[in-house]
Formats: sequence, C-alpha cells, structure tokens
Amino acid sequence: MYVKLYIKSSKKIYYLIQTNRGKFMFSFERFDNNGRTLVRTGIINPVFTNGGITLKNSHSSIRTLLIAGTLLAICLLVGTVSAGTESAAASAKVFVSSVTYDPGSMYDGDKATVDIKVTNGNTDTGIVINHAQLSDVTIQTVSRPYDTSSNIGPGQTRDFIFEVTADGKEGYYYPTFSLSFLESDSLYYRTMVEIDNSLPELTFIDKPDTFSSGKKDKIFAKISNPRSNAVENVIVEITGTGTTINPSKIFIGTINAGGNVLVNFSVTPQKQTDLNLKVTYDNGDNTHTMSESLPLVFGENKKQADPKVNNIKITKVGTVYHVTGDVTNAGLENANAVTITSSSPATAQDPYKAYVVGVLKPDDFGSFEVSFSTESTTSIPLQMSYKDTDGNVITSQQNINLATATSSDTNTVQPSILPIVGVIIVIALVGGGYLYMRKRKAE
Repeated sequence: MYVKLYIKSSKKIYYLIQTNRGKFMFSFERFDNNGRTLVRTGIINPVFTNGGITLKNSHSSIRTLLIAGTLLAICLLVGTVSAGTESAAASAKVFVSSVTYDPGSMYDGDKATVDIKVTNGNTDTGIVINHAQLSDVTIQTVSRPYDTSSNIGPGQTRDFIFEVTADGKEGYYYPTFSLSFLESDSLYYRTMVEIDNSLPELTFIDKPDTFSSGKKDKIFAKISNPRSNAVENVIVEITGTGTTINPSKIFIGTINAGGNVLVNFSVTPQKQTDLNLKVTYDNGDNTHTMSESLPLVFGENKKQADPKVNNIKITKVGTVYHVTGDVTNAGLENANAVTITSSSPATAQDPYKAYVVGVLKPDDFGSFEVSFSTESTTSIPLQMSYKDTDGNVITSQQNINLATATSSDTNTVQPSILPIVGVIIVIALVGGGYLYMRKRKAE
C-alpha cells in the first residue's frame, strides 16, 4: 500500500510505502523545471521519533507534509484492515439453509425452478450482497443472475430463485451457486439434481382372457410411479373403435414417488379391436404422456355360467309335446333369471310356453317343464337364456330327440271291473246277512 504526495516547490513526488514485512519507507521521483522529465529517483528511510516522523537531510516544509501523509496513510491502512477483518467474520456466518428443485427430478429437456435460501447467522450485523448466480454446463440457467446490491438483515433468510433447463443424459448433476459479498470473499455452494427419464408403469391386473361381442366386462389396471418425485394431474383416457367404454376418462391427481393407484373401467366391444390407454401427467410444469394398448380378442369365456339340460322325459298328448327335465349350471359364475323354452321349428304351447327356473349358482340345478307342438318327428332345440351380473342376456340351445317321446294314447290302461264286482259282492253279502238276522229275531 502507498500514499502519493506531490511537492510543487521541489518538483518531487513522495510515496509512503508499507512493505510486506510492515516496514514503512519513503520513495521519491524528481522532475526537471518543466515538471515533465524524470531526472532522479530514490528511497528515503524515515526515522520514527517520540514526536513524529523525521527525514534525514530534509527541509521542515517537506517534513511537515510527509508527517501528514504518513499519518493519513496509517489511518487508512488500519481502518481498511479492521473493516476487512470484521466483514470476513460476518460473512463467515452466512450460509445456504436449503435448496429446493421443482420438480426434484427432471426429464431431459424439462424446465425447473430452483429456490436457494440464504440465511444470515449474525445476530447484530447485516450483510450486503452484490451478485448471485447458479451455473452448470448440463443444468443451464435461463434466468438472469442477481446483479444488484441487497442486504440480508441479522437472523434473516432470503430466497434466490432461478429457472433452469436440463440438457443431458440420465444421472446426477451438481450446479454451483455463488454469492458475492460487498466487503469479503464469495460463498460457493454445490447443489444436486437428477435427470431421470423413467415413465410411469401401467399394468393390467385383472381382465377377461377373451371378450364377447355385446358383452360388458370389467378391466382393472394399476398405474405406478417409479420416479423419486411425485407426478401430478395424472389423467387416463381409454379409447377403442366400436367399443363402449365407461368411464372413458379418469382423473387420478397426484401419484407420490414409489406409489401406485388402481383404476377400473368397463368395456362392451362390438367387434375385435385394440383398446388404447393414454396416461397424461405433469412433472413440475412439464407435461408428459405415455401409452399402453390391450387387444380385445373374441373367444369363449371360460368362467361364464353354462346351463345344461339333462334327465329329459318327453310325452306326446295328441299333437302337443310335454318335456320335463333338469337344468344344471356347469359354469363358474352365477346364472340369473334362467328361462327354458322351445325354439323353431317348434311352437310353444300352453300350459308351459316358457319356464322360469330362477338363479342357478355354479353346480346348482333346477327342474323345468315346457310344452310345444311341431311337425318335426326327429328333434327340436330347447333354448336356455340367463342374465349375467351386468344384466346382459346370454342364450344357448340344446337339441332334444323326439323319437324318445311316449304317447299317452298307447300307454293308457283300461281300468279293471273286478274290484268293482268284488265290492258289490261284499255289499250284497253284508246286506243279506243283516236281513237274515233281523228275520230270525222277528220269529
């Protein structure tokens, strides 16, 4: 450090210099009469006495000015060192109290908001800050740094908010936050954020093996979030050509990190098609989508109710056939409102045009009786219908052989008169005996 003094009368410039070892000395530069050309330089060692500073071989006027300059320089030096020491001690108590990335984990190309809280741990000293920024090659800051001076009061916390964009591969990155103080060294703090391109997972956990035209079936699915941060505003949309879907749009909301949500919906396909499920969600302020498809393949439902008729007995009275038998549910689901009737070419006749059996549980059975007429002498179909749990009517047919029918005309046995004759004989004997006994008593 030095103080420069120019003495016009002697055409000299004096410097008060403090060496690295703390020693003070003077140097001078002497110019010619025009004051432009340097003609001599030199070093003068000051002599410190009890009353001030003197120079060997110096005039009094020069000594006076040099004393003033020396005192001024010492005051400035002591003040600067003292202020710098106090500022350094105060800034050492300023620290980053928290860092929040929103979202906490970004996709490549995502934008995020970074909130860095800086706390002044001093109880009686404010800190002046004149610059703050967040820098990294992969996590690029798109907002401007803080370039204006501001104060953080004792015990107070201030937020520094930055907008950043992810531009890199999956992994962890460490953007550096720097904070410049007005009167001391800067503060540096490394933050951490992750780039993760993992998508939510959609799994079908319960669905029919096959589907049927016009039959309503339920599908249960699970949506899982494998990410380290929550995803928000999750919506599932289901579409399919020629298919009735209820509901076709499901709002889920938030799925926490590592969490999952169950959803269910019903489908009634009219033809074989692909069911498309699109999941839309927000990662922070960034919208993303993922899709999954499910083929709707028609086939036999292995679990549905399956009514079967057996123990058939056919009787023909005139032109009307009477059929009795049992119907058994050979399926794995309930058959509701089971009804039995005859089908073409037969024509249903009274008294049993159709017979309602009711509910048949799996392996349960019930009896039935139907009446019909037909010109066929070989076979006719019996039609069985029932309703599933959703109210869908499901029908099936089973042929019966009319050749096994028995006729009520050929098998009618004429009643025997022998019992009647016997009764008459018994009555006659009892009555004759009674009259005989009365006649004997009268004689």
